[in-house]
This record gives sequence, structure tokens and C-alpha cells, in this order.
Amino acid sequence: MKMSNNTVLITGGTSGIGYALAELFLKRGNTVLITGRTEENLAIARQSLPGVLTYRSDVGDPAAIRQLYADVAAAFPNINVLINNAGIGLKRNLNDTTVPLEDLNREIATNLTGPIQMIQQFLPLLKRQQTAAIVNVSSGLAFVPLAVKPIYCATKSAMHSYTQTLRVQLKNSSVKVIELAPPAVKTNFNKGQEELNSSSAMDVNKFAHESMRGLEKGRQEILPGLSRMARLLGRLAPQAVFMKAEAEQMVAEGERLSWSTR
Repeated sequence: MKMSNNTVLITGGTSGIGYALAELFLKRGNTVLITGRTEENLAIARQSLPGVLTYRSDVGDPAAIRQLYADVAAAFPNINVLINNAGIGLKRNLNDTTVPLEDLNREIATNLTGPIQMIQQFLPLLKRQQTAAIVNVSSGLAFVPLAVKPIYCATKSAMHSYTQTLRVQLKNSSVKVIELAPPAVKTNFNKGQEELNSSSAMDVNKFAHESMRGLEKGRQEILPGLSRMARLLGRLAPQAVFMKAEAEQMVAEGERLSWSTR
């Protein structure tokens, strides 16, 4: 993948991984568009990332996707890179059947159906470009699920599978399909559920730099940090890895509860 003179659209680009990637793409001489759900966060991004262009849009809303496409296609008909980065990962107890049915769909709409709809909407425009790329951000948890994030892990596993089939179906087009699977990364992704943060989480800037190197080298799957190990262990000993992750989470929960009672 060429790393300069692209027009790049990154969903969920106001913080975390999306923001770090936007910053590096800008430094490489690209036109960078980011989306966010609130104008407040978009305004902050515009101040801290000179040159970035922002669009208020919710990837979980099909009407918002259609409007985003209309706006972007009119202003940037040469867009050639789509990075589906926006995501939600919530801690859930599946024994709690009082959760409204609509609430269960929130993560699915943002993490899975939203990116699929983004691709469906933008694909004709991407295909018109001489070179183009779709980058789907999945997760190391696509290979080894974390029991306390059941819907998030399921959506990321589904995105991994979808990306593989999308790559096959677009093999004769100008559009390259890339999967970027982050490990635990130090961001505010777990805001409000900080007990899920890992002490081994990867620095977000280091992650972004490794991701850019993977894109530059033309890798179809980019697995920074511990994600590569998660995929390997998920194939060789999936149940053992799952039980280890579950045990570590129980310890983390216990330490949090112990601290709160001191």
C-alpha cells in the first residue's frame, strides 16, 4: 500500500487508535477525514490535528452512513482508503435478562453491521480508484474471546471472517482488503470499566507505528504486539487460553472489589 497522497477516511478517529492513525497518515502527506459521534470531540481533534477534516456521523446508523457517503463523495471523489475503526466493547453479564433487547444491538451495529454497511456504501467509489484499500480493525479477541465481553468478541470474530471473504471476492479489483487486529492498547476504550484494562497493554503510538509499517509492507493481516500470539494460541489450545483469560479477569475483578472496600 502506498503511504502518501491518499485520501483516507477513518471512522471513530477522535481518540485512541483512530486518532493515532490519523496523526501518522497526516504526517505522511495524506488527506485525512475522520468521523465522530459528537461535535465536541471533533472540534478537539481539529485543534490538535491541523489539517484533519471531520464529519459527525454514527457508524451504527444506516441513515448517517448514507449521508456521510453523500458528503464525502461530493467533496472527495478520489477517496481511496477506508479504515473501519469505530468500535464499542462493553462488559456484559449474559445471565442478566433485564437488559433491553435494543441495548444488545448497540455493539453489533457499531462493530459489525456498521462496517459492513460502510463498505457496501463506499465500495463503488473505491473501485473507481486506480489503487484503494479497505482496512477493517478487528481485535486479538477475535481469536480468543474474553468472557466478560461476549458481544464485542463475537462481533470481532465475525469481522475477521467477513474480512477474509471480502478479500477473496475483491481479489480481481483494485481494492486491497486488510485486517488490523489490535491487542490490548492503552487508550480510553474501557472508560467506565477500567478494571478491564491490562497492565500489558501496548502503547497506542507504538501500535500505530507498527500498523503503518504493516500497511507499508503490504500485509493482508497486521497483528501487532500480542495479537499474533493470541491467534496462534487460539488455534493450538483455544480452551486453555480462554480459561487463562477468564481466570485473570476474575483476579482483576477481585482486586478491584477488594480495593473499593478498603
